[in-house]
Amino acid sequence: MKKDWNIIFLAGLFEIGWVIGLKHSNDWITWLLTIVAIYISMHLLIIASRRLPIGTSYAVFTGIGTTGTVILEIVLFNEAFQIAKIVLILLLLSGVIGLKMITTEKERKEV
Repeated sequence: MKKDWNIIFLAGLFEIGWVIGLKHSNDWITWLLTIVAIYISMHLLIIASRRLPIGTSYAVFTGIGTTGTVILEIVLFNEAFQIAKIVLILLLLSGVIGLKMITTEKERKEV
């Protein structure tokens, strides 16, 4: 099961890449990389959700993507830093971590 959570984490990292790519792509190479990142992130999400609950998997996936995107936009692209953003990100992370912690270890059979 831990392997599946690692796959979700990796999928979330690719989600950060493609979300930032949607805004900052400006030539065919960066658009191609964005499309590849979309495919990889969704494919990894599908693989991991075969044995994890889909609701929890998707919440963790999008939480990682949202958190990473906001932080990278602030750090790399001079997005405005606001305490409210950080507080809301921390609230989001606490919900995602809580969902992961209460998810049962019971594995579903692969289809």
